[in-house]
Parts: sequence; structure tokens; C-alpha cells
Amino acid sequence: MPAYDFIVVGAGTAGCVLANRLSAGENTHVLLIEAGGSEPLPAQSVPSLWPTLLESPANWGEFTVEQAATGTTPLLPRGRGLGGSSAINAMVFARGHRSCYDRWAREGAKGWGFDDLLPYFKRSEHAEGRDPALRGIGGPLTVAPAAPAHPVIEACLEAAAQTGYARAADISGGLEEGFGLTDLNIVDGRRQSAADAYLRPVLDRPNLTVVTGALVHRLHVAEGRCTGVEYRVGTESVTAPCAGEVVLTAGAIGSAQLLLLSGVGPRAHLRDVGVETVLDLPGVGAHLQDHPIASVVFRPTRPLPVRESSNHGEAIGLLRSDPALDEPDLQVIFVDIPLHLPSVEGPEDGYTIGVSLMRPRSHGTVRLATAAPGVSPLLDPGFYADDRDLEAVVAGVRLAREIGAAQALAAWRGEEALPGPGTDDDGAVRAYLRRTLASYCHPVGTCRLGEDDLSVVGPDLRVHGIAGLRVADGSVFPSIPSANTNATVYAVAERAAELLRTDL
Repeated sequence: MPAYDFIVVGAGTAGCVLANRLSAGENTHVLLIEAGGSEPLPAQSVPSLWPTLLESPANWGEFTVEQAATGTTPLLPRGRGLGGSSAINAMVFARGHRSCYDRWAREGAKGWGFDDLLPYFKRSEHAEGRDPALRGIGGPLTVAPAAPAHPVIEACLEAAAQTGYARAADISGGLEEGFGLTDLNIVDGRRQSAADAYLRPVLDRPNLTVVTGALVHRLHVAEGRCTGVEYRVGTESVTAPCAGEVVLTAGAIGSAQLLLLSGVGPRAHLRDVGVETVLDLPGVGAHLQDHPIASVVFRPTRPLPVRESSNHGEAIGLLRSDPALDEPDLQVIFVDIPLHLPSVEGPEDGYTIGVSLMRPRSHGTVRLATAAPGVSPLLDPGFYADDRDLEAVVAGVRLAREIGAAQALAAWRGEEALPGPGTDDDGAVRAYLRRTLASYCHPVGTCRLGEDDLSVVGPDLRVHGIAGLRVADGSVFPSIPSANTNATVYAVAERAAELLRTDL
């Protein structure tokens, strides 16, 4: 097999971006490897059906270990197949508030503040009718709010205004707090995944090879350089050599797991699971963060309209659990279905005011269960490990209930189903939050970008101590952004592609 210029591991959001951008040079040979299949499920194109995908083959289907603060084991979804999580998520396309990226730069990720990332945010998108200094035109992703919005979502926005919150002009842009209709990855009523926008249009390039149904087992590292990857398709083991750079884009779980399986990680853990240490890099698999989410669910006074083209969560708010905070730490999302865990009894029809903690202090780890490549790793986001996180969500539930009680929702509002009667005091709300803990499906941070002893990659996304190897996905986030993470992954991947092309 000839050596590739680039091998990209993982065809999720970041992998699709890199496959497109790197193969644009006709003399640059790119191999993209994906564990999942090549063909999307029918439900993946229908925005309203995204909840069904969490129990489909398009999701890896992994759960966390038991969370010490709650005693529960939440599902931690991530996409499997071309497009990765962008092909199963709820299609919200929003940047975090600029303060969260500027914090990255202050805390050691030099050159990764909001203004540094802005050109790459813009490069990914086509957002018509916005401020051209802030939003992009001509990018692969056509993004826009729902038009028209679901009537119960519009009522929720008016309720937020009646409660005293500002209406944002562009809540997806990264500069505002308040409430507004968020941009969505929905075009002509259908989902637009990273595979749709970036990969499928270029599959006919002769210098781009895409292999699906292929699980990468390990990286080959010789004399301090990554020289290729070993993967398996069915019963066949294949070694793919790389003359240039291997780029990991398997996400916060997959990229960390592959480094650990390849002997790159904390020596003590590798010894415990029987993996020979290639490089003692303590930060690999550390600092896993995710957004926990909770639901305040209302029964309606009348049936809610149902639309296939709706992602159900068309509006979000970004606010502070405590006015004294120096940046927003809560997202409130308005949802036109009763959103709750299958194990929690709730109404079949209704609407939800969801509350998610955007700036959790808690963090955890990704660790190997065994040295076998096909075994799911041990996932511990450490939800609510810091008591301040739980208290912030309690405050968020109070705010959600206040919005839910506003006059604008009177025509839709029946009784509160969840948390429901008998949960008026903070202690009862805490118990409800522990019992119903759910992931917002935004794991990040396990190959953190920085310069301290627990960072894994530097500002150029190169893995410390190994030449020819970079990571370019949500795992490099120094901390979790104050928004759904997919838009930031696109920006990181766009910047990674530029770094790689420049250094070729």
C-alpha cells in the first residue's frame, strides 16, 4: 500500500471537514477511515426523528460508569457513520459566548481566543442576512433559524421577554446573552450533516480514499514519529502507512481511546490494562467534560402541532445562574415535545423548558476497560461532582419555572408534569436532578490543548512528544464552550486544515 500524505481517523464532523479541505490539492493523497457505515438511515434526514437515532446503529450506544453524585449511568451518545454526531444530533448550530473562548487563550491555549477562531467559524457557514463582520457567507453549511418557528416556541420566547430577559438578534453568533431563535443545520426541511455539506460532494476526487466499517486498532509509532495506522475491516487487518501526518478526529471519546490503545497516555493506567507505554502523556483521557441537562415539562391544554422539519428545540437562551458571575453559565432551551428519560414517567404530549449547565466545574475521564480495541471504554464525566454545578442547575430550574408561568404561555400551559407537584423546595429539586440526570451529548476535553503538564496537544494541534500526529476535534477543547459544541468543532477542524496545508 502506498503511503498517504494524510490519514484522518474518524469521519464525524471534523473528519469530514478535513477530508474535504486536505484533498482539495489534487496531488495530496488522503485516507479517511470510519468505523461506522457509509449509508445514512432514513431517519437521519428527517429533523423531527432525531430522538429515535439515540437507540439506532448510528449511535455507539455507550453509557457512563455510575456517577458518584447521582448513582445513575446516563447514556452518552456519539455518532457512528459518515457525519458522526452531526448526523444524529438535534441540529442546533450555535457558537459559545465569546467569553468562553477568550478564557481558552487566557488559560494557556494561546492564539485560540474568539477573535482567532472567528475566521474559521465564518468559513464553515453560509448565514444570509447577518452582520458580515460576524457571520460567514459562502461556506458549506447553510444555517438559519426555523421559519416560521413552532407556535409554542414563539410563546416561550415571549414568556422569556415578559420575565425580563432580552431578545437576542443573533443568539448563535457568540456575542449576545438573552433568548432567540437559534441557527439550525436544516436545509429545505432536511438535516444537513457534515457528510452532506463537506464529504459527499467530493467523494469522486481520485486522491481521496474513504474506508468505512473499519475500526482503527492502533497507531504505529517508531522513533518518536507516527508512521501510520492499523485497522480492521471484517476479519482483514490492514496497515496504512503515512508519509505526512495522521490526524485523529474520532471525538473526545474515540481519539482518547485510540491514543491509549496505542500506548500514549498515563503510564500507570496503561500498565494496569496491559498496554505497553510508548509515551507517558498523563493528560490523555483526562478532563472529560459534558453538559448535563434537566427538563421542566408541561402538559398542554391542547395538542401541539407536529412538523417533520422541526428539530423540536428551535430557541435557546444564554444567561447567568448568578448575576455576579463574569460570564453566562446556563442555557435554557425551548422544546416542543415532552423531553425526559424513558425511565421517567411523563406525558406523551407536552412541551419542555430544558436547563443545561454550560460552564461545569466538574470533569472526569476516559479510560480503557481492557486492551482490546473493540471494547467500549470507561466513561466518567463526573457529573455534579462539584456541588456548585448542581446548585447552578437548581437555580436554572427556578428560572425555567418562572418563564413557564408567564402569561404568554397561558393558552398552552396545563399543569407542570416534571418535576411536578411536591418539588417546590430546593431539596426536592436536587433529588429530581440527581434522579433524572441526562447528558446533553457534548463530551469534550480529553486531549486538551495547552502548554501545561496535563495538556495533550499544543497550539498547532500536534501531540506533545510525537511527530506526524495531530488531534483536531472536540477532544482538544481546553474547556467546554457555553453552547452546543458542533459549531465549534467545525471551526477547530477548519483551522486544523489550514495548519496542515500550510505545513505540508
